Amino acid sequence: MDEILDFQERFEVVEGAVYQWDVWAAASLIGGGCSDDSFSDFRAGLIALGRGWFERVAQSPDSLADHPAVIEAAARGDDRDVLFEDIGSAAGAAYDRHTDGDVDAFYEALESRKEAVADRAPGGDMGEDFDFDFDEARMRERLPRLAALFLPASGGQAC
Repeated sequence: MDEILDFQERFEVVEGAVYQWDVWAAASLIGGGCSDDSFSDFRAGLIALGRGWFERVAQSPDSLADHPAVIEAAARGDDRDVLFEDIGSAAGAAYDRHTDGDVDAFYEALESRKEAVADRAPGGDMGEDFDFDFDEARMRERLPRLAALFLPASGGQAC
């Protein structure tokens, strides 16, 4: 059980590394909008893409314009291949199987570990904030390649 909790803690640290405004803006472009929950799913999806892609996106979210699933999502007009909600809940599901389906046990055990150790949750800098929901010009400036894939060429309203 400790291995499952260790996995979840590491997952949260890795997921936190891409908790950045530009990554959220990329998620919004790709998904046609992006709530808090959807952004969590998107970050889990980035982890699922593998270390190479994850590190590339952490450095430059606009590099997602090169990923085949993103290119295909733009062509189809959906984000089905880049949001992986189930990956974010893998540790909870594994823990569940070992505790006879006690859903709360996983979160209680995780919280207990966090209280026992200084808070390790990432609280880093998200970068420069901007209103990507309504500032199409900034989207085109900050994420030009993704904007070219997902925003209308006419310069209409984003998201």
